[in-house]
Amino acid sequence: ILTGLFLAMHYTSDIATAFSSVAHICRDVNYGWLIRNMHANGASFFFICIYLHIGRGLYYGSYLYKETWNIGVILLLLVMMTAFVGYVLPWGQM
Repeated sequence: ILTGLFLAMHYTSDIATAFSSVAHICRDVNYGWLIRNMHANGASFFFICIYLHIGRGLYYGSYLYKETWNIGVILLLLVMMTAFVGYVLPWGQM
């Protein structure tokens, strides 16, 4: 979350300047390239942890607790939708 806040301080979502703001982060901001890489790798690691957590639930039969499992599925879908809106849509705009 912290790396996302630091990146958001320098990112502009305007169609004309979005790509150049990413280049600005990587080139002109102190350790901007490191913050951007840490943010991307941290997000990937977060999703790996979520998938491992789901796998553990499948292995131990936690899917039998319907209400808990359904809440977990809803949370997974919300996290995936948030990631889509925050990552895929801005890059599609560029």
